[in-house]
This record gives sequence, structure tokens and C-alpha cells, in this order.
Amino acid sequence: MKRKESNFCAMMSRMRYIDRWALMRNSCTENICEHSLEVAMIAHMLCVIGNKRFGKHLDGSRAALIGMYHDTTEIITGDMPTPVKYYNQTMQEVFHHVEDEAAEQLLAMLPADLREEFQGLYFKQEEEAYLWRLVKAADKFSALIKCMEERKAGNREFDSALEATKASIVAMKLPEADCFMEEFIPAYDKNLDELQRR
Repeated sequence: MKRKESNFCAMMSRMRYIDRWALMRNSCTENICEHSLEVAMIAHMLCVIGNKRFGKHLDGSRAALIGMYHDTTEIITGDMPTPVKYYNQTMQEVFHHVEDEAAEQLLAMLPADLREEFQGLYFKQEEEAYLWRLVKAADKFSALIKCMEERKAGNREFDSALEATKASIVAMKLPEADCFMEEFIPAYDKNLDELQRR
């Protein structure tokens, strides 16, 4: 029996065409594919920190998977600039509705017998609430890193975004994020020679 074709994976490959930071002057562009890999890696690290330093039992692989898929709805919606997305409560509610519709559209592209495996990557499950908080922190860390890179390139366009993002991470009050901020973030200001120095 011939199986029906699925567009899901081909749609995922289009992440590379969705640029982030559309309203900002960038010295180096960043797409959601690049961003999602960084978020996945940081989310995994936050789980490792939680497990090793704070005696938690977090599923780092699951957090990485959520991080990989966290922005895939933007293939359909585009990357909505933060000032627009968070302009007011009504805008936030409308955009969440649009994101949910985009998620449903993507899930519908999957063969029916595979959909359940992906449902939790688009819609939060109560038992994974803390993992989603860590992925959100990883998302913010990725934005912070982008702001730091732009500043290193002499671009002051991201100065206020850098301070606001840093403050929003601190406000999350996540011990894993506090450790990452202290131990890993300073290295992003180093050049390649400094990173390789023993």
C-alpha cells in the first residue's frame, strides 16, 4: 500500500529562510534554524546543570527537542518583532492564537500515526512545565548572546535589548540560568584565541 506524502519535514527545512531581528540593523543575520540549534544546546546544558548541581531529574534530551522545535511555527507566521508581539495584552493574545493555529497547521502535515509524538513539542504538557521554563530561558540566552555579538562588532543597535534581556533572565529566578549566566556567558565576549587558550 502506497503511503500518502507528508510535507512536514520539507516545511521544517524552511526554517533557514526566516530571519530574526527584522526591525534591527544587524551586522550578521541570524535565522531561526541557527537560533533553534543554539536554544536546544543551551536548554540541554541547563538541564545538566539542574541535575548535577541541584539534584534534579530533568530530561535534557527532551528539553533539547523542545528547543529545536520551539520556533517552527514562525515558518508560517514569520518572526514577529518583540515590540509588536508584546505591544499590549490584546496583541499577545492574538499572536498566541495565531501561533496555535500555525502549530495545528504543521501538525496536520504529519501522517496521523506520527502526530502524537510531536503534539507535546507545540503544546505544553503540564508535567513538562519546568522544561518549558528552561527552554524559555535558553531562548533568552540565545537572544543575549546575539546582542553581545552585535556589541562586539561595534553595533550599538542592540544595547538596550542586551540590558532588557539580561534583566528578564535574572527575573526568571531559575538556579540553572543563574549558573549559566555566571559560568558560561562571560566567554561569549572572548575572541577565538582567548577561547582556545589553556
